[in-house]
Amino acid sequence: MANFFPRWTNPLPLKIAVCLGVLGAAVVAGFAYYATPKAQRVGYQPSQPIPYDHALHVEQLGLDCRYCHSFVESSGHANIPAANVCWNCHQHVAKGSPKLAALRSAVGVDVDHIALEGVAGEGHSIEWIRVHRAPDYVYFNHSAHVNRGVSCVSCHGKVNEMKVVYHAKSHSMGFCLDCHREPEKHLRPLEEVYNMNYNAEEYLAQNLIEGADGERITTQIDFGRHLKAHWNINPKESCSTCHR
Repeated sequence: MANFFPRWTNPLPLKIAVCLGVLGAAVVAGFAYYATPKAQRVGYQPSQPIPYDHALHVEQLGLDCRYCHSFVESSGHANIPAANVCWNCHQHVAKGSPKLAALRSAVGVDVDHIALEGVAGEGHSIEWIRVHRAPDYVYFNHSAHVNRGVSCVSCHGKVNEMKVVYHAKSHSMGFCLDCHREPEKHLRPLEEVYNMNYNAEEYLAQNLIEGADGERITTQIDFGRHLKAHWNINPKESCSTCHR
């Protein structure tokens, strides 16, 4: 029986399959990138209406995270500060800086504390651009984590060293599950949760902590296991933990 197709068409099905595979992968990658909100991408670093330097305020001036994010210990969400929180300090410090024009406008005063016309001293909210945003289908409670020894650093990186805050960790399902499966890698004493420069080995060298066997604890893993048992921490790994 004669061949209907010439010899050169023999590899054609394979070539078509490869091209379709590459095209499909490109479509999936493109959809994943462009359909994913910017606030869920590692490295996302938006410019804010006021160039707030965390490295200056936290590392140099020693400002505690809770001064601005005041609800983090009692709420599921870490709130952003109202304009008056910033103005508490900046009405005395660098109040005339051009960088703080948006803050002065927000609180409704000029550099001499005179109410701006049409604002009557009431001001408005500063439109900060959100850097981290969990998907709507994900449940996450900040207070449940920080009140059981999980530091800001574990999820947000070394914010105290960031001149401009950026999305440092993936916050993917795998990222969360890794922590839930081995929380001992991240647990620390409650008084050290907001210490951005905490080092477990240094802390244990300065503080005598004994395990259940009476032996001195010297490593993060052993200390984390000790805290996990002490606080009876049993992180869930089921889908319903986050998808409610």
